[in-house]
Amino acid sequence: MTRHQVLDLYFMDARFKLIELAAFLDRVDRARWRGRFPARCLPQGPGELDGAKHDRAKQVLLAFSDPTTEPIESAPGKGAVGAWSGTFVE
Repeated sequence: MTRHQVLDLYFMDARFKLIELAAFLDRVDRARWRGRFPARCLPQGPGELDGAKHDRAKQVLLAFSDPTTEPIESAPGKGAVGAWSGTFVE
């Protein structure tokens, strides 16, 4: 597809997602829960959307991913939290 075709097909969906993300970040700011690790890593994600960068989806994913390679003895909690805290609290 050409760039023009991609824009015509996906622009409204991308626009919606950006507005939804902005609304979410506004809610986070109003709730004042910045001390929690998901809120601490949030500013990294949008920074990876810089138009000069390549592989933006990969970089956003890595901003929220656990970079460690050694397994831990047991996971803290029952499920995924969507962001790595930088430490594991047991």
